[in-house]
Amino acid sequence: MTEEEKVFKDPVHGYIYVHDPVIWALINTREMQRLRRIRQLGTSSVTYPGGDHTRFSHSLGVYEVIRQILLAFERNGYDWPHQLDRLAMVSGLLHDVGHAAYSHALEKVIGMRHERWSERIILDPATEVHQVLERVYPGFSQQVADVIGKRHANSLIVSLVSGQLDADRLDYLMRDSIFTGVDYGKFDLARIIRIMLPKEGKIVVRRSGLHTVEAYLLARYFMYWQVYFHPVSRSAEVLLRAILSRAQEVYATVFIPHPSLVGLFSGKIGLDDYLAIDDSVLMNAFNVWQKASDSVLADLCTRLVERHLFKYVEYPVSSPQVYQEISRDVERMGYDSRYYCLVDETGTVYYDYYLGEEGTSGKEGALFLWDEERGQLVEMSRLSKPISAIARERQGVRRLYLPQEVLEHPVVGPRIVQRIRQDRDTFH
Repeated sequence: MTEEEKVFKDPVHGYIYVHDPVIWALINTREMQRLRRIRQLGTSSVTYPGGDHTRFSHSLGVYEVIRQILLAFERNGYDWPHQLDRLAMVSGLLHDVGHAAYSHALEKVIGMRHERWSERIILDPATEVHQVLERVYPGFSQQVADVIGKRHANSLIVSLVSGQLDADRLDYLMRDSIFTGVDYGKFDLARIIRIMLPKEGKIVVRRSGLHTVEAYLLARYFMYWQVYFHPVSRSAEVLLRAILSRAQEVYATVFIPHPSLVGLFSGKIGLDDYLAIDDSVLMNAFNVWQKASDSVLADLCTRLVERHLFKYVEYPVSSPQVYQEISRDVERMGYDSRYYCLVDETGTVYYDYYLGEEGTSGKEGALFLWDEERGQLVEMSRLSKPISAIARERQGVRRLYLPQEVLEHPVVGPRIVQRIRQDRDTFH
């Protein structure tokens, strides 16, 4: 226990309570404090100005959700390994400690998911996080890394941190909904915690809570389409990816305003450089590169900084010939199609909605209700018509992003739209 209770005021949970000195020490490490400088939603603030909350506040929220769940399990006398409570709370707190700047866009440049970086930070003896963990007992850092990497022997702990009804989703849906100002992501978190229970190595919910869980899964669905895959937010991310791709190509010929960016773009990034890069470092680079000697990089950065985003057309058919024809039109207007003719699709979005047992990784990725009368687990979409309909949907959306000047050109714009329409009609 800490000498005194530590409390954070939080717009989602009211208060976040810290009693464990290990949790408090981890919160104050250099690696955790870095998350204050990384936005939770990346570029989404171009669409939702309030959506500029951070990975730090989300990480605290995940810890708090796990803390509340564990207290509920204890009150209800569930069969839960309470000797692993600290491991669960620490893993929840640190689940995003390795997150890249600007949400998930940077991961494509680096070529490694943030979960792997989290493990590296946790296991590297030079990090403050590792040193705090190893003071608990030798090997504790490996235990935490195994939970985050989904390798831990106790599947209950893993599913609490990373599953269909995990603390991560329970916090970010509520938090993202509140900060973006939309109502789609709200649900009864307190009741969900009350109806959760550990069963057969999984975190499940009582069948009596069917409609509460429906509301949660519908919130995921609506947040996906209205926030995470919003076409304007995606336009900003597409532009960001184009900037990073161009910078990677020309970094040797332009001024690099931060030394750690050299490691990033050369493909030789180490942990120290990775930890030095946050949203402010990248935004400073984008500001500087508005005057870069490379005209493509300068133009892309100016578009992002001044919010002159690409426009889009629905692009349901992936005919290579049509894309090549559109690319040639873009090139004839003086744009490099590699950076100014870009396809974005649902598969590139990190967030997702529930697709049922068949649409996830089988039983491990499904959400189950506990039917007390029959004494068995039942997959959610088998009992809920709305969730069954969503699970069957498998809706894929593709959009083609182009400069506004291209789509508004009196000849080129209509020709592009007509080509896509004709190809779609032929395909169907």
